Amino acid sequence: MASNNDKPQRRFTPGTRFFLGRRPVAESGDSEPYVHPHNRPHVHEGHAHEHSHEHSHEGHSHSHGPSHEHSHEHSHEHSHERSERREPATQAAREPHTRAPLAVDREAGRARRSLHFDCFSGLAGDMIVAALIDLGVPLDPIRAALEALPIEGYSADVTDVEVSSIAATRFVVDVQTRQPFRTWKQIRTMLEGALGLDEDVRARSLATFEALAIAEAKIHRVTPDEVHFHEVGAIDAIVDIVSACAALSWLDADVSCAPLPMGRGFTRSEHGIIPLPAPAVLELLAGIPTVDAGINGELVTPTGAAIVRANARRFVAWPNLAPIRTGFGAGTRRLPDRPNLLRVVLGAESRLEAPSAPSVHSHCLLESNLDDTSGEVLAHATAALLREGALDAWTEAIGMKKSRPAVKLCALVRRADRERLSTVMLREAPTLGVRAIDCSRVERPRRIVVLETPWGPLPCKVSDGDGLPPSAKPEDDSVAALAEKAGIPARVVRDAAMAALVRALGAAPDDRAR
Repeated sequence: MASNNDKPQRRFTPGTRFFLGRRPVAESGDSEPYVHPHNRPHVHEGHAHEHSHEHSHEGHSHSHGPSHEHSHEHSHEHSHERSERREPATQAAREPHTRAPLAVDREAGRARRSLHFDCFSGLAGDMIVAALIDLGVPLDPIRAALEALPIEGYSADVTDVEVSSIAATRFVVDVQTRQPFRTWKQIRTMLEGALGLDEDVRARSLATFEALAIAEAKIHRVTPDEVHFHEVGAIDAIVDIVSACAALSWLDADVSCAPLPMGRGFTRSEHGIIPLPAPAVLELLAGIPTVDAGINGELVTPTGAAIVRANARRFVAWPNLAPIRTGFGAGTRRLPDRPNLLRVVLGAESRLEAPSAPSVHSHCLLESNLDDTSGEVLAHATAALLREGALDAWTEAIGMKKSRPAVKLCALVRRADRERLSTVMLREAPTLGVRAIDCSRVERPRRIVVLETPWGPLPCKVSDGDGLPPSAKPEDDSVAALAEKAGIPARVVRDAAMAALVRALGAAPDDRAR
């Protein structure tokens, strides 16, 4: 579909596939950006919100999208208001705020940059996108990512606002046409099959949506593939998540996040009263530090929490960095004691030592000693752990009391999955207990490269871009599948793939990319 980038106006006509533009917000209410009825604020315990969330009921997820004003797709019983509680936009009739181009040095071996989310007022998906654009991320990579998606019937607008005398950016998604229900499985298939979508953006988006679906599934005791997102919320979540992941991929910085402020209270939906923080938010933030914000209302949405869960590597009040530039993303709700802004800070890593802070354990090691288990049972237990979401599972030979030879069943899991996968280990192995050891791991960046071979496409896992020698490895299951289909030895497919990787990457593949 043709783009409107060359048109003189910055606000694009709604109703077509997608648009990104900039224009100032006027003080007059008649000049406000169009807000879809589903996205207008409603009152929760006396506070106006406009985030969309994702509360799943009856085996499905109602997508509550961003912006500090819950947009409930499922007919919440709230009184609606238009603009009475919004932060004033004071720069009427001025030219759109533009930032100097943000240069990103992508040379191998360069010093890594750090990006910190200073979320004193919480965060939501649209606030993250807005803050990154305000920081200086160009619109082109965001536009390219959205253009690769087979969705339409919405527009995305980038506007300038002023909150507490601070110039900021707002990211608004308007939905003009009714959208189909989309399950996590359908969204995953859409992202995996989106031609032209950058592989790093695809991987970040999949990880974010997966975290969101797993959290909702756990709350409602359904499988992640059964979670589905309704109409406006689905579009909001897709656009916000993919846009945020495109911006983060373009920046290519190490992401840290401050402890997240939690609001309190309740919200009423047609399904009943829901406590705040939203249950899905707490699932997504398992193991991540939070603080009491001291106010009623929602400050962290599931979409915002999922983006942070999938992309942040550290959670600290303030990292060791030398600031280079800041950006502000605005929500649309007025908070009683603080500006409704998300600040992102881009900086160079600082070598100054700071007082040690409590570490945040992102992973967990599950272990169980077994002295009376057959090899068949161990194989099934290991396979079940991997199938249910363990990052790795293995066995170790050990000696137990009374000099009995035995086996230790182990699994590395995300900390958020500790209880669920401990139950899987208890179910699949004849044991009365599971040890859970909190831990963290240092990871190399990874991406999937799809090679075209004479026998069909072959995904390969590649680790590079961090100043270390690149490594790559074709996926074993895919190698076996192609070999079986072609009736040739698997080593022939593997050798051809490795030769192609050498040509494509200029480095010898090895087995470390796993």
